[in-house]
Amino acid sequence: MMTNHGNRVTQGQFSFLPDLTDAQLKAQIAYALKNNWAVSVEYTDDPHPRNTYWEMYGNPMFDLKDPAGIVAEINECKKTFPRHYIRVMAFNSTRGVESPTMSFIVNRPADEPGFLVERVERDGRSQGYTIRSYATLKPEGERY
Repeated sequence: MMTNHGNRVTQGQFSFLPDLTDAQLKAQIAYALKNNWAVSVEYTDDPHPRNTYWEMYGNPMFDLKDPAGIVAEINECKKTFPRHYIRVMAFNSTRGVESPTMSFIVNRPADEPGFLVERVERDGRSQGYTIRSYATLKPEGERY
């Protein structure tokens, strides 16, 4: 049975694990680079599960082969956006695949407000549900 201690946002790999250490982060990036995947750093203040397009921090690092360069980019993003969610994405650009192969969160706000589930009555006895982040109740820039 999986348990989400602390009600953390669970998106991507390693979601139910404690935060990665610097050594573990470097090892994951080295694995991506070993497989010739391009790595990018992204951030957002709206971690809704359907919000798959986060803001890019710089360009994807297609030609970088040293994990230390990517870790430095992650650390710069953390300094710039300390109260945002930050994730690392690895992209397989092999013809025929061309899709994300790794995705994991490397930074979170100190307080994760969670999500609200709203029920909507429909025709007959049908009901629909929608999910909205409590963070979006505040305007951008004031969420965390």
